[in-house]
Amino acid sequence: MDNMAGQKSGLVIATNLSVIFMVVLWLIPTVGLLVSSFRDRDQISASGWWQAPFSVELAFRTRADDGEPQLIDGRYVIEGNIFETEEVQEAFAEGEGTITAFGTRGAEPGQFPAGTEGETRDGDLVTINPDGTYIYSTAEEPGRRAPRIYFQADTPAEFTLFNYRTILGSAGMDRAFINTLTVTIPATIIPILIAAFAAYALAWMQFPGRGILIAAVVGLLVVPLQLALVPLLKLHNEIGIGQSFLGIWLAHTGFGLPLAIYLLRNYMVGLPRDIIESAKVDGATDFQIFTKIILPLSFPALASFAIFQFLWTWNDLLVAKVFLPSNSESWVMTVKIADDLLGSRGGDWGILAAAAFISIAVPLIVFFAMQKYLVRGLLAGSVK
Repeated sequence: MDNMAGQKSGLVIATNLSVIFMVVLWLIPTVGLLVSSFRDRDQISASGWWQAPFSVELAFRTRADDGEPQLIDGRYVIEGNIFETEEVQEAFAEGEGTITAFGTRGAEPGQFPAGTEGETRDGDLVTINPDGTYIYSTAEEPGRRAPRIYFQADTPAEFTLFNYRTILGSAGMDRAFINTLTVTIPATIIPILIAAFAAYALAWMQFPGRGILIAAVVGLLVVPLQLALVPLLKLHNEIGIGQSFLGIWLAHTGFGLPLAIYLLRNYMVGLPRDIIESAKVDGATDFQIFTKIILPLSFPALASFAIFQFLWTWNDLLVAKVFLPSNSESWVMTVKIADDLLGSRGGDWGILAAAAFISIAVPLIVFFAMQKYLVRGLLAGSVK
C-alpha cells in the first residue's frame, strides 16, 4: 500500500529536500557576495557578511584635539568629545556609536573599559565614557601635538553604494565591459553555427567513418583545455593571429565544439524520422532539410549550448590571459579584476565583491531568461 494514488513516496520527498538543500548551498556564496558589495570596508574586515544587519565593533585612533588645556589642581586637563575629533569625525558623522573600551597603545586599543580611568606609560590619566566624552590630564604642559588615544566603538550597520560607484567610475572598466562583449558574443555564435552543421551530418547523413568521428567527439569532451593552450598559441603566432580577438574567438570555438556537437547531435537524432524521410521523398536537399526543418526544431538545444558557452566565455580568465594582448586596452572584465583591482585594492574586499557581482550580473540575466531552454536541451536524447 506504499504506492497508493495521492501519496508521495519517501524517495520523492528525499529527492526534493536534497534539491532544495543543493540550491540553498549554491546560493549562499552569491548572497554573501551581494551583501559584502554594499558594506563598508572596515566592517567587512571586522565581521562576516551574515552579521551585516548588526552593529560592529571597530578600533579607531585619534588625538585629543577638541579643547585647550586648562590648569586644574596642578594638572593640565583637556576635555571634549572623541567623536568630534578631526580623525574620526567623518566615521561618526551621524552621531551614532558607543565606546566600549579604550587604550593608550595601538597594540591594546581595548585595554581599559569605557567609563574607567586609564594611565599611560608617562603617568598621564585618560577617561573615556561610552558617549564619547573624555578627560585627559597630565602633570606637564602638553606640547603642540595633542595626545594620541585609541578606542573601540560599536558602530551601526552601514550600507553604501561607494563600492559600485568606485568600480563603475574606475578607469578602464567600461572598456573592459565592451571587450568582454566583443569576445563573448562571437565566441558563442561561431561554435553554434559550426556545430549545428556537424551535428546534422553525424545524426542524419551516411558516410564512411561517421562512427569514428562520433567517438572522437565524445573523447574530446574529457580532454582538458590546458593541454592545448601552448600548442594552439604557437599555431596562432605562426599564422599571424596570435594574441588577438580573432585568435581568442577561434580558441573558444575549438574548446567549445565537442560539447556543442555532442548536445546538438543527441537532440537531432531524436527528432521524428518520418519528417526527414518525407522531406527527402518530396525532393528536399540536405541543406533545405537542415535549414527548414532541423534548425527550427532544434532551437531548445541551440539555446542550451548558447547558455553554456556564454557563461563559460564571459567568466573565462585563463584563455583570455593567454590569447589576448597584455595591455589594458584589451583587458576583459575578469582580467581587469584579477590584474588591476586585485593588485591595487587587494585588501579592499568591498570593491572586489562589487566588481565580481558586476561581472556575474549579465550571465545571471542570460541564465534566468533562458533556463527553460537549458533544461529542455539537456534532457534531449536522454530518453527514447
